[in-house]
Amino acid sequence: EVQLVESGGGLVQPGGSLRLSCAASGFTFRSYAMVWVRQAPGKGLEWVSTIYSHSSITKYADSVKGRFTISRDNAKNTLYLEMNSLKPEDTAVYYCAKYEEYSSGNYYPEGGTQVTVSS
Repeated sequence: EVQLVESGGGLVQPGGSLRLSCAASGFTFRSYAMVWVRQAPGKGLEWVSTIYSHSSITKYADSVKGRFTISRDNAKNTLYLEMNSLKPEDTAVYYCAKYEEYSSGNYYPEGGTQVTVSS
């Protein structure tokens, strides 16, 4: 059974930083591209970042480019999102997913970790 467990969210002041983690199990993590997506209150899902299986290629939404860094540790089956210079508009529930699942058109987020940026 595929399991993805996000952690690391919390309340942070504008300009602050957080590091999200996503522990993966039930599949060969190193073989899959992974994504972070987020959902702000009252809004739809927003793609944040993608990392391909061997970490050599990463992509970011314009809204987070230069502030967020996606990475992965294939030995630990863990995906990360380092978030710096956080803004109130980054407030959302953050989810990790396999890229193929997210892009399938049938993705439904579960779990997630709440990030709240507020003074």
